[in-house]
Amino acid sequence: MSQNIQSAESLVNSKVEEPKIVSNLRGIRNKLMVMSGKGGVGKSTVSANLAAALARRGKKVGLLDSDIHGPSIPTMFGIADQRPEVGEKGILPVQVADNLKVMSIGLLLDDPDSPVVWRGPAKMGAIKQFLEEVDWGVLDYLIIDLPPGTGDEPLSIVQLLGRVDGAIVVTTPQDVALTSVRKSLKFAEMLEVPVIGMVENMSGVICPHCNEEIQVFGGESVEKAAKDFNTPILATLPIEPDVSSTGDKGDVYVNDDKSIWKEKFDSIVSSVEEKFN
Repeated sequence: MSQNIQSAESLVNSKVEEPKIVSNLRGIRNKLMVMSGKGGVGKSTVSANLAAALARRGKKVGLLDSDIHGPSIPTMFGIADQRPEVGEKGILPVQVADNLKVMSIGLLLDDPDSPVVWRGPAKMGAIKQFLEEVDWGVLDYLIIDLPPGTGDEPLSIVQLLGRVDGAIVVTTPQDVALTSVRKSLKFAEMLEVPVIGMVENMSGVICPHCNEEIQVFGGESVEKAAKDFNTPILATLPIEPDVSSTGDKGDVYVNDDKSIWKEKFDSIVSSVEEKFN
């Protein structure tokens, strides 16, 4: 067991020098990861809405969907039928708004129902291509939506980038999710990636009749993890039907100013802006 731990630490500490990636990403001011310990906690929803909200605030944003096996970002933006073009400087990400461009393996599949049946080396090759050959141009933020867990993809991205400016860790209140999210926080600590904060998603349900928030799960596990890792909680996001329905329709951002979810989510966007301004 001790040999396995030592091997893992040496793998984490190894740096991958990729001059082409450094050169290709030189126009990007801030590189942010959105990660989670397990799937199904709404990590991609946070990634997509963060990218859209920053773009609406006038920032130039790129969103990289690095989930090779379960790419959902194209569906959430309503661009699943679009395909990237090739320009003079490389592959052109799909422009979804004036200030927002997206790249995903889902944009390269002929059939959206086709599974990506790849082993590690093929996945790593695709991720490297996204970083090395996609013409991201000049950006205020490159947001990277990571697959859940702490395996090949998150580790490779951190190593290939060399420097990640921040991470947001998404979880839900259940203890089973918090067990995994603590591993994500430790992962970021081991790789020296600064954690901007945690997002507690699905913290309650907004009653459609009285508009009050009803606590479903309860508990203080998120607060304990935040305290143990000295990490702030950026927001506690309730379950609001309009959020999922807009994503399913390809319009990720909730525009209703009366939305409790939007009000709380805007605090995440403001925290990111304050961190890097």
